[in-house]
Amino acid sequence: MKIIDGKKAYPLTAAQKLHYYSQRYCPKKQLLNIGTSLTIQQSLDFGTLKSAIYQAYDRCESMRLRFVEDEEGNAWQYVADREDRDIEFFDFTGWEGWAAELKMREWTSVPFERYHSPLNKVVMIITPDGFQGIYLLVDHMTMDAQSLILFLKDVIEIYCHMKYEGIEYPKAMSSYIKQLEKDLAYEAGSRAQKKDAEFFEKLISSSEPVYNSFFGPMKLEAERVETKNPALRAATVTSTNVEANIDLFELEADPSARLLKFCEEHHISMVCLLMMGLRTYLQKENGNDDVSITTTVARRATLSEKKSGGTRIHCFPFRTVVKETDTFLEGLKIIRDGQNQIFRHANYDPTACFAYRSKYYKLTPGQTYEPLSLTYQPLTTKDKGLDRLGDIQYKSAWYSNGVAAHALYLTVMHRAQDNGLNFSFEHQTGAIDYEGVQKIYYYMCRILFKGIENPDMTVGDIIREV
Repeated sequence: MKIIDGKKAYPLTAAQKLHYYSQRYCPKKQLLNIGTSLTIQQSLDFGTLKSAIYQAYDRCESMRLRFVEDEEGNAWQYVADREDRDIEFFDFTGWEGWAAELKMREWTSVPFERYHSPLNKVVMIITPDGFQGIYLLVDHMTMDAQSLILFLKDVIEIYCHMKYEGIEYPKAMSSYIKQLEKDLAYEAGSRAQKKDAEFFEKLISSSEPVYNSFFGPMKLEAERVETKNPALRAATVTSTNVEANIDLFELEADPSARLLKFCEEHHISMVCLLMMGLRTYLQKENGNDDVSITTTVARRATLSEKKSGGTRIHCFPFRTVVKETDTFLEGLKIIRDGQNQIFRHANYDPTACFAYRSKYYKLTPGQTYEPLSLTYQPLTTKDKGLDRLGDIQYKSAWYSNGVAAHALYLTVMHRAQDNGLNFSFEHQTGAIDYEGVQKIYYYMCRILFKGIENPDMTVGDIIREV
């Protein structure tokens, strides 16, 4: 901690550094922008809504984060005392739906000023179909999806408290700064950090993974020929074209509920089930039992972590070997055991993990074993707030900023309306097109439902039947 411009300033965390350097070296500076909206089919009191937003700002320190650069060029962060910017209002009445979405994608693609400046934007909106609510844009260094959803929930609950009798004021948020201090103490050479480093170094050095493309083995085989190394197991996936899009596939409420029920009955998390679907698809396309995918960990186990805001996402390589003779349920248990190990050591710096692996296996820049990333967000706005308004419809949406650092990043979330699952595939348009993404979603769902209906069926039989 140091004093900069009269403020207590703190270094960046490992999670923030991952985003900071990604954005610094990306030609498109909107890389870290996350845009979303939440709207309700009801006339809102925008004066009250504005007051609720200001109160939510006061309660969430990470929404008041500012970054500064010191004399040596290092980035630091501090929390501004208050947020007193005017909350904008935009009425899309009379617009075509596609045009309104395009406008909000345009907002999402405008990069923030990096230093001494707010790193979020809230706009109260009326959509073309008459729904009313807010559009929210945040910088990923200050908020991740879970904390963003929590902020929206806070606005909703404060608004409902102000407008409707019998609704209590929401409980206080946790301090971002206090949680930040805990994280920085861990990163300052703590015993826990050393144990976590030992875990990942031992895991990485045990044996080398192998790359499995979503297009099959051709990419790796071509690179083996090009490098004259028939034993090569990593592939180069970097691209100078970082332009991206988000393709959304909505799984209906009933089949989504069937997946959730299966997880409850078999004591398997949804992220493990989704991972099983993805890795089995890659296994099918590549004819390989050994599959690696990048997994993300929210790191929000404690109440203070859940309610402190900020960005806490860490991503790690996640490798599983599931034989075709293993049953679907046995494969899930292999994934569950591996995920539990990762979770126990998830505070470790992901960049250090990947750097150690690159050095150990002498990878060249851009080489990796993971073709895609998966994240699952269980938090929704459904359980509190708007549900108290009865059967009034409401919608949530996510907007592409037009840029992606990864070839393919799948985020699975619950819809506010019916708790069904939304599969958002953010993909570099030069790496995979809509038809390619659609194919992954189609086979992933076929694998998942064949598996939950026949958990004792072997993986090989599932692959052959789908």
